[in-house]
Amino acid sequence: MPSSESYSTQGKKKSGAEGKQQDHYALLGLSHLRYLATEEQIRKSYRETALKHHPDKQAALLLAEETETAKQAKKDEIENHFKAIQEAYEMLIDPARRRIYDSTDEFDDEIPTDCAPRDFFKVFGPVFMRNGRWSVNQPIPSLGDESTALKEVDSFYNFWYSFKSWREFPNEDEFDLEQAESRDHKRWMERQNAKLTEKARKEDYARIRALVDNAYKRDPRIQKRREEEKAEKQRKKEAKYLAKKLQEEEAIRIAEEQRCQKEEEERRAAEAALHQKKTREKEKKLLRKERTRFRTLSGPVLSQHLLDVTKDDVESLCLSLEIEQLRNLCEKIEAKEGLEKAKLLKEALGCNHNLKEDQKQDKTPKENGSVAVNGSVILSGSEKKEKPWGREEIEMLRKGVQKYPKGTSRRWDVISEYIGTGRSVEDILKATKTVLLQKPDNAKAFDSFLEKRKPAQSIAAPLTTRKETEGVSTSNGLDGNDAKTANAKESSSQGSNPKKLDDVIGDDGASLSSDQDVWSAVQERALVQALKTFPKETSQRWERVAAAIPGKNVNQCKKKFALLKENFRNKKNVV
Repeated sequence: MPSSESYSTQGKKKSGAEGKQQDHYALLGLSHLRYLATEEQIRKSYRETALKHHPDKQAALLLAEETETAKQAKKDEIENHFKAIQEAYEMLIDPARRRIYDSTDEFDDEIPTDCAPRDFFKVFGPVFMRNGRWSVNQPIPSLGDESTALKEVDSFYNFWYSFKSWREFPNEDEFDLEQAESRDHKRWMERQNAKLTEKARKEDYARIRALVDNAYKRDPRIQKRREEEKAEKQRKKEAKYLAKKLQEEEAIRIAEEQRCQKEEEERRAAEAALHQKKTREKEKKLLRKERTRFRTLSGPVLSQHLLDVTKDDVESLCLSLEIEQLRNLCEKIEAKEGLEKAKLLKEALGCNHNLKEDQKQDKTPKENGSVAVNGSVILSGSEKKEKPWGREEIEMLRKGVQKYPKGTSRRWDVISEYIGTGRSVEDILKATKTVLLQKPDNAKAFDSFLEKRKPAQSIAAPLTTRKETEGVSTSNGLDGNDAKTANAKESSSQGSNPKKLDDVIGDDGASLSSDQDVWSAVQERALVQALKTFPKETSQRWERVAAAIPGKNVNQCKKKFALLKENFRNKKNVV
């Protein structure tokens, strides 16, 4: 199989004068239209040209030639020209072949790079129109002028930035597929031609993009909009800065006003306090003056002891009466003499006493425990106290709440009827938030546990003494006669030594009491567990501990606990 290197020089199209193609538009008389010529114009021009240059119509030219050689040459020229017309028509009437031909037609690919602002439309307008012939989308938008709306300008540049070209890019170095030697050779040619075409297409798109970028950069309408946007942005920035500055100034002004207002209020408050102080001092001074005046006017009455008016009565009036009352009383007393002054003082004392009695009666407690204040009755705490909830009511309430859950129609009325003690809905709602949330009393819980607890069997584990063990073993080891002899000796010894018998009885009693202090392993474990269950802060601790240990009382439990503690300390000291 031949390599790709052997294909590189085979099957290339001819270049130069031999490969130069004819001008099909010129043959059909469409040089002035070229790629703008329509299909109808091509057909019409072909019919006219073919009729004009048909060989049958050119017979007169053959007769004009003198020699046969000249006639044959002229005939060949006429036939070749007619064939060229037919080839031009076949090329231009086929859209695919015409596109390839138009792509190879002469075209100015140059793009302007710079121009004066006033010449922008003259320089770039024709270039866009010239390159618009390659656009797939027709018609192409116009560049416009300075008066064109910005919306149309944006539409124009959007069209060219998304430009799609139908232009073909035949290359002189591409391969002619008809000259392929084999199928592999043909595929290799197609790949090479595709690479050349893709390269040329990318270069053309880059050229169009450079044209659009140059135009967009120098378009006076775009520049004007940029300047306006920049000015608008600067204006917004300055407005924002001014607004912020005004806001800060306003905040400073408000703070200053608040400070001044606060200072003014403090100043007014100080002036008012000073004025009140001066007024109080003035009133006190006037009150002292009136009291002194009243005491002076009451002096003759006190010195003469008229109507039992005492100095304490005068002082009481001085302390209880206001300044206006004292002034009026002094003016009345000044107009009187002797006994009439005493009557006025006595009358003033009576009025003052009645006023105090009325004030006391306003706050006198009623018989039912309520207090009257300014004519209104305030109920005592006993009347406001609610009826306490019993244990049975609480249990019924708890069961009712569980039996009638949320969503039950008229739930709390139903629960009230379920309890059946006449409790109102308000009492039940309050109880659900207070009584039901209370934790049960540990002491009562333990008492109920003791009541329900089954009595445990007492553990009887008396320890036998050494003497009893020896006696039992001796009696078991003797026969009947020996047992009788031993019993007789024992009875005789008991009769002869009554004192020793008492000692034995005393020892037995001691051993009996010591038997009660004996603790089994089960009882010790029960004691340790009870001490853990009922810590120091538990109320009635030792009673509960003793109740948890069968066959033991409180004192025995305390003694055993003290003994265990002492043994533990001794072991710790030894270690």
